[in-house]
Amino acid sequence: MGDLGRRLVFLGGLILILGIVLILAGKVNLPIGRLPGDIVHRGKNTTFYFPLMTCILLSVILSLVLYIVNRMR
Repeated sequence: MGDLGRRLVFLGGLILILGIVLILAGKVNLPIGRLPGDIVHRGKNTTFYFPLMTCILLSVILSLVLYIVNRMR
């Protein structure tokens, strides 16, 4: 049970850090969510937006962070 608690605290801290980074990225005008490769289709009454490149970039960054954390264990 203690191990599960530690993992939940770590996951909460990671989410907190990610939230702070995203808030700071918005203030510094980093183009997160508006990268080249993000799909936007504007119809007559609708807009479809799929941040493909942003998802790929965040996946690579998260994979690297988790790889580093796993190597430190």
